Amino acid sequence: MPDRAAMPDRTAMPDRTTMPDRTTMPYTEFQTLKLHRRGPVGWLLFNRPDSLNAMNAGMRAELADAWLELDRDPDVRVIVHTGEGRAFQTGVDVAELATDGLGMERYRADLEAYDLHFTAWQQQVSKPVIAAVNGICAGGGFHWVSDADVVIAATTAEFTEPHVSVGQVVAMESIGLLRKMPFEAVMRMALVGRHERMSAQRAYELGMVSQLVPPDQLRDAAQELAEKIARNSPAAMAATKRALWGALETGLTEACRQGAREVVSVWGHPDQDEGPRAFAEKREPRWAEPERAEPEASPR
Repeated sequence: MPDRAAMPDRTAMPDRTTMPDRTTMPYTEFQTLKLHRRGPVGWLLFNRPDSLNAMNAGMRAELADAWLELDRDPDVRVIVHTGEGRAFQTGVDVAELATDGLGMERYRADLEAYDLHFTAWQQQVSKPVIAAVNGICAGGGFHWVSDADVVIAATTAEFTEPHVSVGQVVAMESIGLLRKMPFEAVMRMALVGRHERMSAQRAYELGMVSQLVPPDQLRDAAQELAEKIARNSPAAMAATKRALWGALETGLTEACRQGAREVVSVWGHPDQDEGPRAFAEKREPRWAEPERAEPEASPR
């Protein structure tokens, strides 16, 4: 797996908590995704509702670009992703695999090299990422649950891992889940396959998600949570992400050493002075604005 501790330092972002929706420099119009911004919150929506938001080859390629587009937007402080329709994400499009003449072979080289680019973690997104699970999450859909920083869900959401029921191996996405919830629960889902679904309530009890919301309130709740997060220092949050995700890659002592380096990395940054000053003056902090990053060529 990529080294989460070595994520690039795309840190400080401007204070944009009162900005209107984006009306200039519109986002790319993708075929399988929707991007928009509400205030400081960038939204990425899976947009194949008729296919339960299954990831076809087109979506796989577009996700690589979409994550970076939101991460590089200086007006975005937090990213939320969710699904259109009744599904959150249902993994690889099995119908495409069965009919395109290539099947899983199209992904052999990428998987053997573990060179994947469709989640925020894989793209080393520096900004906080919230997954808002609006409906069914199945199979490869767990990639976006395990790779998000925070996960909330609708009370009607359901989770199932059907890979073994269609002759496929359960691996990366459930390995990621092992960092969030008990081994027993992950293994049960992996082996029972499509013959059992986990409720949102059970997912909450096991620590897969941190908040349950009525389905008609999910997006508002995600926006509210994202705006709370957006009030914090972008530089400090980026370093926090590197430290905490990095801890999953190493032992306790080395993780603490790396964490100490991240603490020191923001010393001398303007936000280090602004935070205490704003607290003492009883006002909202005015975080430092970053330089706008030049777009880079997508790996896909």
